[in-house]
Amino acid sequence: MNHDLHLEKHRVKIFCAGGTLDKVYFDALSEYQIGEPVVGEILEEGLAGFPFEVESILRKDSLDMTAQDRTYIADLVRTEPCQHILITHGTDTMVETALCLQDIPGKTIVLTGAMQPARFRNTDAVFNIGYAIAAAQHLSHGTYLAMNGQVFTPQAVQKNRKAGQFEYEKVDPAGK
Repeated sequence: MNHDLHLEKHRVKIFCAGGTLDKVYFDALSEYQIGEPVVGEILEEGLAGFPFEVESILRKDSLDMTAQDRTYIADLVRTEPCQHILITHGTDTMVETALCLQDIPGKTIVLTGAMQPARFRNTDAVFNIGYAIAAAQHLSHGTYLAMNGQVFTPQAVQKNRKAGQFEYEKVDPAGK
């Protein structure tokens, strides 16, 4: 395969919606704001060898996201010509946003985030971004969440706050 065709096949559009990944803390009392997206810097430092474009679309904690915000994200993804989409997002409502994107055809859409800000020394952000990029480039069309080295569909995942990870949703066979 021609090198240019190979690179184009792996192009990723990255929409940054905010969340912990981009948080900047100002004091010990946990006052913060959502800063500039860090994903481009992370990919450049990691010597990413594929074309990507980063677009900051919201700077919100996911708990502050509204239905209107999710519609806005869906409209952007729907009209984006790139087929491989990564959305950085806060982990608290990532599943709700993924559910709003699941009916968009012809795209591989992957949402990821972090339990600790990327600017912290001990963070899962770098690993989650790298893993999510690979998922966006290689999974079949659909909507996914990539967290903690696992890929989930939005219908079968939950955030386990206590463990600080995402996991397969435990379904009660009795429906209780």
